[in-house]
Amino acid sequence: MTERKAPPKAWKPGQSGNPKGKPAGARNKATLAVLALMETGAKEITEAVITAAKAGDLTAARMILDRLAPPAKERPVSVELPDTGTVEGVSAAQQTILKAVACGDLLPGEAATLAGIVENRRKALETEELERRIAALESKNGEH
Repeated sequence: MTERKAPPKAWKPGQSGNPKGKPAGARNKATLAVLALMETGAKEITEAVITAAKAGDLTAARMILDRLAPPAKERPVSVELPDTGTVEGVSAAQQTILKAVACGDLLPGEAATLAGIVENRRKALETEELERRIAALESKNGEH
């Protein structure tokens, strides 16, 4: 059985056949064709959707409203949290977040994000405490 050899002009391993790659902003031919079709009928399509929405078509109305005022992904929240410089403060902050959800002042998703931030603070405090303990043990044992 003979071993197959690569042709002399074959690409080397890790070498691209198109080093410049696809130009930025380049679009697929099918996408360009669809966009061209949409541009020719955009006015008529828009008018038809508006007419359908005015006639009570809730799907058409939702399409229009989603374009006019898309749903907000996040909103600023204001919750007075206790100082999170101590473990007790972090615990109190988590309790405050829980109460805010129970009262309806915070949405559950917002509370989860805020609780995650407070949890990161707790982890930072824990790391600082462990670092202090290790340093104390090392100095006690004459290390370092």
